[in-house]
Amino acid sequence: MNVFKDLRSKVVAQLEDMVAAGEIPAGLDFSRVAAEPPRDSSHGDVATNAAMVLSKVAGMKPRDLASLLATRLENLDVITSVEIAGPGFINLRLDQKFWFDQVGTILKAGTSYGDSDMGRGEKVNVEYVSANPTGPLTVGHARGAVVGDALAALLSKVGYDVCKEYYINDAGNQVNVLANSAYLRYREALGEDIGEIPEGFYPGEYLKAVGKALADRDGDKWLGKEEADWISEVRTFAIDQLLDLIRSDLAALGVVMDVYSSERALVEAGGVDEVMKFLKANDLVYTGVLEPPKGKKPEDWEARPQTLFKSTDFGDDVDRPIKKSDGSWTYFAGDMSYHLDKYRRGFNNMINVWGADHGGYIKRMQAAVSAMTEKKGSLDVKVCQLVNLMRGGEMVRMSKRSGNFITLRSVIDEVGKDVVRFIMLTRKNDASLDFDLEKVVEQSRDNPVFYVQYAHARSCSVLKHSQNEFPDMDLSIDALEKVDLSQLNSEGELSLIRRLCEWPRLLESAGEAHEPHRIAFYLYDLAAELHGLWTKGKDNARLRFIVTDDQDLTQARMALVKATSLVIASGLDVFGIEPVEEMR
Repeated sequence: MNVFKDLRSKVVAQLEDMVAAGEIPAGLDFSRVAAEPPRDSSHGDVATNAAMVLSKVAGMKPRDLASLLATRLENLDVITSVEIAGPGFINLRLDQKFWFDQVGTILKAGTSYGDSDMGRGEKVNVEYVSANPTGPLTVGHARGAVVGDALAALLSKVGYDVCKEYYINDAGNQVNVLANSAYLRYREALGEDIGEIPEGFYPGEYLKAVGKALADRDGDKWLGKEEADWISEVRTFAIDQLLDLIRSDLAALGVVMDVYSSERALVEAGGVDEVMKFLKANDLVYTGVLEPPKGKKPEDWEARPQTLFKSTDFGDDVDRPIKKSDGSWTYFAGDMSYHLDKYRRGFNNMINVWGADHGGYIKRMQAAVSAMTEKKGSLDVKVCQLVNLMRGGEMVRMSKRSGNFITLRSVIDEVGKDVVRFIMLTRKNDASLDFDLEKVVEQSRDNPVFYVQYAHARSCSVLKHSQNEFPDMDLSIDALEKVDLSQLNSEGELSLIRRLCEWPRLLESAGEAHEPHRIAFYLYDLAAELHGLWTKGKDNARLRFIVTDDQDLTQARMALVKATSLVIASGLDVFGIEPVEEMR
């Protein structure tokens, strides 16, 4: 149950009654009315902005409207006090029993607490990682993989029908370079001295395995042959080998895609021709010469006539080339084809998770989606900024060009997938992130993954010890649901209950904003509440989770502890992380 959504409904119902009574005019838009936790908990349990957002259109002073609404809200059963603050905000305090009842709701729902039908089953395509299949995934790819995977899980939890997709960029020049690089390693595997790796080739050691696998399969079949004879076969083989490696790396991170889409297959099936057909039919292409861009020239700029898409009609800064003067397609044309294909597969809502170097590509792609879907489709792009890999505060240097880079698999092997996943979500995606291989495994409050996992482990430990202290105490969910919680009257306990009740609202707001990192912030704050209660018990025996001479009070606290562990487990599940029951 989203208590804040429920309270908002009650506020809106009172406003509708005020309309019926002629106290405020009809036809007011209540969509901006909110009910949410106040910034300062001392102000109350719930705050509503109703008077502030409606006063102008209602032709009233905010405090006058607030006074009318407050009089009605005071009569609701769950509300114990109403206070008008500042220019017209209304702060509400709720009956303690209302909060205690929510603990039972959490226990009954388990880790499904917070699940929502907000998305109403609407289909959403989340495309992420989509690294060129030219090498293993690096730690730089990890952030987009985790953000995309957590976002997909979050959207599923709030009621969307989500498809997780990887786009294989296998139609550009980079895969021809891969084929030549793999062929070189193939020759090496057959005993040839290949000397220095030529400039422009992929120099990574990982291609030795690809070359050997090709030699094992085909022997010397391709030696001494012209490039035209072997390039297609070697390219396909190398791509397949590296995609198997990428799938394995993603699996180690806990990421399993629903769909892998091939750029080459789309192009060969006439996907780009379909785009051109649509654009021509809708007068959205023309032949022209673009002005030279300021600064660095993009790859698709030419000082000659090109086929241009009227992307400025859909919010872009300049029109974009989709066919070069030599008749070849631009990368953008292929991407247009791919997004049209998504739309035709039923995905009006598309989300792409891209790397930091793709920021300048967003407007043109959003313009393309708007045009090709006749403004029925939407594209949200989440750009993940760089990950600074460190060890003990010192930067770990990486260079994919030289073949010396830190692979994702090596980082997972060192610190574990759960640590990688959690840390990648401790900053908003568009902020850079420091990943210190030593600090992320520290057992301290400064390490958020440890702090949150420790809260879950502590909950499990407390429940176990309470059973040892009171062997006949029933800790089943059915029993804990029925426990009298009125003894939980310390401010810390009530604060923890209120924090637990924020979980459904947090899930929906994070889902609406496409921001899974909000869950990491929430879990850290929730863990802090639990650890804070534990600390208070060290100073005051009556505040301890287990009160040795009071089984009823202990059982009530076990209900709260169990509810807390369930919400933490629910949040970690969205992140694809296994909650631990004990820390080692």
